Amino acid sequence: MEASKSNIKLVVTGLLLAIFMSAIDNTIVATAMGTIVSQLGGMDKFVWVTSAYMVTTMAGMPIFGKLSDMYGRKRFFIFGLTVFVIGSALCGFAQTIEQLSIYRAIQGIGAGALMPIAFTIVFDIFPPQKRGKMTGLLGAVFGIASVVGPLLGAYITDNIGWEWVFYINLPIGIVSFLLIMKNYKESPVHTKQKIDWWGAATLVLAVISLMFALELGGKQYDWNSAPIISLFVSFAVFFIVFFFVELKAEEPILPFFLFKRRLFASSQMLAFLYGGTFIILTVYIPIYVQAVYGASATNAGLILMPMMLGSVAGSAFGGIFLTKISYRNLMIISVISYFAGMFLLSTLTPDTARVLLTLYMILVGFGMGFSFSLLPTASQHNLDARYRGTANSTNSFLRTLGMTMGITIFGTIQNNVFTNKLAEGFKSLGESANSAMFNVADIRQIFEPSVREKIPAEILDVIVNAMSNSVTHVFLLALIPIVIAVVFVFMMGNSRVIVTDKDEPEI
Repeated sequence: MEASKSNIKLVVTGLLLAIFMSAIDNTIVATAMGTIVSQLGGMDKFVWVTSAYMVTTMAGMPIFGKLSDMYGRKRFFIFGLTVFVIGSALCGFAQTIEQLSIYRAIQGIGAGALMPIAFTIVFDIFPPQKRGKMTGLLGAVFGIASVVGPLLGAYITDNIGWEWVFYINLPIGIVSFLLIMKNYKESPVHTKQKIDWWGAATLVLAVISLMFALELGGKQYDWNSAPIISLFVSFAVFFIVFFFVELKAEEPILPFFLFKRRLFASSQMLAFLYGGTFIILTVYIPIYVQAVYGASATNAGLILMPMMLGSVAGSAFGGIFLTKISYRNLMIISVISYFAGMFLLSTLTPDTARVLLTLYMILVGFGMGFSFSLLPTASQHNLDARYRGTANSTNSFLRTLGMTMGITIFGTIQNNVFTNKLAEGFKSLGESANSAMFNVADIRQIFEPSVREKIPAEILDVIVNAMSNSVTHVFLLALIPIVIAVVFVFMMGNSRVIVTDKDEPEI
């Protein structure tokens, strides 16, 4: 890619818009799901709306990353944008929950190309001394999207209509398409390679099996039920086949030799661990604020703003000092801040002052922010350009997998703890409390301030304390993967971005 032939600012703007659009999609749709189900029906099938998107996104990431290495970034980034926008338009027209799930799968195919290729394009067009700042900027957009999504989704659903949580992608996607199409001038010279069709097929089947097992387990089916066990077995079989196929493939979708590089392997595992813990913060902090503090849904969304600002600051800090400090030392700062913030969140009680919660979120967000800018960069350290797309897509893939597994595992734990604490609380209050609880038809009423006021005080205290204990228990358990992350941080070694006087990238 010849940077002199491109209007760099316009290219970056197009990339930022695409990243924001794809990153915000899951959170903005989650906020609207209640309204969508009430209008389209399918309460027993709404999980497929999220599952279909996640499955195709995850399956597509490593495949599109490899294809972009083989045939160029631009054509597959444009392909991803086009498919995502078409899928978004179709979602807005959906008349049934089944149609919406199919259209979300189409959206996911496009999303699988956007995120990893965007980061790779930044590596192609910027010299080493600027990459850190730019990946920090792209990472910050990802963090902002995680917080803005619920707020925007709630506003659009309440004031315009749920269809517009999908239609909003059209103008954003079209602008991004035009900016990239016109201004990104990519070199037409690419290395011709064979396509690893068997690797792609077995990877997709393995990912689909795992995703459905995680999404359906403990919800529509028991974890020990035949369908869930079969899905896990299917995942294991296809992944083993994928592993052996990749070992023999001439041009594998995922070159396993990359994992022999210590920095590459450690950055991939850190993406997985950070993704698995960060997702519970974005999900459970708003729940805590609503259920325990009694805030409205809008306030619960706004309460995440300090964490977003902290993550933006961490991402920027990591990007700025990328050429001065090693990946390992920067990630040490990250993991200390992340651990401290998560630990403090695990000490929350219904009496904790909101100002303290705000400070805890800034601290945990700051620690998380480093991963947005550092890990994609570290995963591509000293790699030939032909492997950058693969490296970055693997990083995005593992972060997404971590998020999916994290919310599934921790979500199951939180639900079990909440149920047990609720039962213990009502048992201690006696039979009258059980009778009163029977009249509180739905626990979700504590999320509605107007209805919450009508719940008897002693009943409300039991529910609030049970919710508080269950959420803080999850935050405490999240310290385990963060401690494991410390091991991989020290595995990163002393490597850092090396800046030379040459224009040719050298990292």
